[in-house]
Amino acid sequence: MKNNINKPFIKWAGGKQQILADLLQRMPKTYKRYFEPFCGSGALFFAINPHDATIADINTELINCYVQVKDNVEELIESLKNHVNSKDYFYSIRGKNPISLTNIERASRFLYLNRTCFNGLYRENQKGQFNVPFGSYKNPDFVQENKLRTSNKALQYTDILGANYSESLKKVAKGDFIYLDPPYFPLGGYSDFKRYNKVFFEKKDHVELSHLFAKLDKAGCYVMLSNSDTEFTRELYGKWVIKTVQARRLINCDATKRGLISEILVTNY
Repeated sequence: MKNNINKPFIKWAGGKQQILADLLQRMPKTYKRYFEPFCGSGALFFAINPHDATIADINTELINCYVQVKDNVEELIESLKNHVNSKDYFYSIRGKNPISLTNIERASRFLYLNRTCFNGLYRENQKGQFNVPFGSYKNPDFVQENKLRTSNKALQYTDILGANYSESLKKVAKGDFIYLDPPYFPLGGYSDFKRYNKVFFEKKDHVELSHLFAKLDKAGCYVMLSNSDTEFTRELYGKWVIKTVQARRLINCDATKRGLISEILVTNY
């Protein structure tokens, strides 16, 4: 991996920066188009910088942010410069209803909160309201001019969809490469973070995703999936190639419990 590899402009629980080298190593040598239906921070997308891609997510604030970076990056940068790093200001911005804002203001709010909230964690309550507390960082970079402009260039050849994973993959064809990075199946207990949106990704959703994996395999697509290393996930994908990788847990409130954990990478090739 080169030091100047493109990096995400968003912090995201479950982001793949830590295992990026493993992902790059496990990619197919050649493929046609790139699809990432659980895009999150897009670590793999930005690293490979594909020239024919589709990224998607059901988080409307995340998708709006990507669209604004692609279409209106200079306006977004100017809006970000208006924010200040203070606790009172943070909560005033967090308390705003994004529906009442322009698309630029929504993206600006999203990025500001993302860079200044505790641990860069995105979490919504059951009403769909962002509820992460202030992070108290001394000099958070919430403008990121250079990174946003670089991301703008990378997104020019990309379709950005606000859709669930099955809808975003309707146009895949033989030879396309799909990277699936769903909310991980929990290892157990509340410490397993899984609320990126107001709707949980449940056990039945993991089963349905494994069925889609099989369909994509049958259609001649290259498919790679990451998930937690559990008996359940290994049973779901046992007929394909499974590799174990190590990643550091970063979102536990107890810093002493942010150790290395096993994850799996599944490929059909």
